Amino acid sequence: MKLLRFTVVLGSACAAWLVGCGDAPTDSTELTDGLSNIDPQNGPAGDGTWMGESTGAGCEPDAGTPPTDGGPSPDAVLVTSTTRFFTSVGMSERVEDLSANPPEILVPQGATFSLILGSAVPGGWEFRGVPQGPYYLRSGSSHVITSARHVDIGRNRLGRQDAVYSDINWTPLQFNLLNMAPWTNWAGTLQPGSSLQLTSAQVDIFGWANLFELIPDGQTSLLTNQADLGLGSGYNLPIFEAARGDRMYVSQLSQFSAGTLPDGTPLGYSAVERAVEMGAFDFTPDGVTPLPATGVLQPARMREFPMEWRLPAYTRFASDVHPLAAANQPTFQVLPSAHGVSEGWIGYSGELLTLYLPRAASFDFTTRLKFGNPFPLNWGVIGYAGYSFRHPAAVPDGSGRSINISGSLSSFDTLDNVIAGPVQPRVSPPRSLTIDGVPASVPREVGSVSPVIAWVPPTLGTPNAYRISFYRYDPDLNVARLASSLYAPGTATQVRLPPDMLQPDSIYYLRVSAIDASNFDLERHPFTSHEKLPYSSADAVSSFITTP
Repeated sequence: MKLLRFTVVLGSACAAWLVGCGDAPTDSTELTDGLSNIDPQNGPAGDGTWMGESTGAGCEPDAGTPPTDGGPSPDAVLVTSTTRFFTSVGMSERVEDLSANPPEILVPQGATFSLILGSAVPGGWEFRGVPQGPYYLRSGSSHVITSARHVDIGRNRLGRQDAVYSDINWTPLQFNLLNMAPWTNWAGTLQPGSSLQLTSAQVDIFGWANLFELIPDGQTSLLTNQADLGLGSGYNLPIFEAARGDRMYVSQLSQFSAGTLPDGTPLGYSAVERAVEMGAFDFTPDGVTPLPATGVLQPARMREFPMEWRLPAYTRFASDVHPLAAANQPTFQVLPSAHGVSEGWIGYSGELLTLYLPRAASFDFTTRLKFGNPFPLNWGVIGYAGYSFRHPAAVPDGSGRSINISGSLSSFDTLDNVIAGPVQPRVSPPRSLTIDGVPASVPREVGSVSPVIAWVPPTLGTPNAYRISFYRYDPDLNVARLASSLYAPGTATQVRLPPDMLQPDSIYYLRVSAIDASNFDLERHPFTSHEKLPYSSADAVSSFITTP
């Protein structure tokens, strides 16, 4: 898997998770429909309820004892953004300036929302006049429901704090590799062949090598500039500085056998076999000069393990994903966790092993797998198991085109925990998904850009949160891309969208994900809580909807 990287009926707890800011909000104070300003001194009156339910149940203030002179105001909310940088020598922190893209708070008042704008204070952004209980915190195109009086929307990053990143997200490659494992060419998903990956322990970079010329089977060296880097780290390319000790791993993944399928078909998978960590070097990306990938590869230390994968435990939930959904692709991976797992899986650093089973497979699969690990012993090893589902949907624009609407069931944990028992889902999709009371599987035009999304809790697992995501159709590319997200507590069963989440005259599909992750700090650290382990999610998706 190449990652890589909300009216609410609240019960006894108020927790939410926010990841991925999306597009930043504008600095305009002009209100959109459904919003009204709040006097920051007096706050909104409200009636203490939202859609007939108490908005404060189980959400007592977390600000501690009443303030003394000079202490924080009881109606104040402080939002900070602390970036934490992880390297082999430890973690460092940087407090970010929020003034360029300030967060906003929305307070629900029945079917509408009141907007509170904050102001800069040392180290963060402060809001006054925020009533006790849950509110919506908006940052960019994402929202989180929280009742915390201090929320840090910062992120975790790999690499040194003083690293400089270019404005380039692509680079040609120059390979000069010796002592490779005998090369095998790709022959299909079940016979993946050999591949090359690049990552670093000093700066934040990960990518796959795209080779333009065929490498003969069995070849053990590579000298070519007919290649480029498919960047997968989510950031632009860093500037490598030899004086700072910046180095890079080049890993070769080879094809190994996982035995045969029930029908006798040979099954292969991809895993690291050899690697080299280059010496420190200088490189400034410019889109022309090739990034050097050189060295003598060495065998990586190998680990072998057994696995029992119960695929029928996934496929039985296909109709919960969508009434028309069909099973698509089962995927199992082993992933490195840079600098250990004490903070969770904090950044994508490539793959140690990837196994795909045939589309729509639904049988118990038992095998032994192995992988090489070239990274330091203090790095962690993560296991991922997922099964995707999809259904083709006609685009409601008269074009005659269609795309696949997809959802999945997936889990991340340390590899030892994942394989301690049979591999199977830990949470199932939300059920009976509706939009303004109409089944979400019915294609239609919704009545407003602020509808109510509702669902029934899953039959498997105990969600800590729900993620409500909207994917907007792009007619130029014929794809639907993530446009906005909102995270609600695990006790929620319905949510009214704030009026800025959906654009008018647009085509979307909806994905509601049940998230089972016991170690989230959802209210206070929403942007990093998804990195905690264990983490499991399961999606229910809608058909296409259009907005008026």
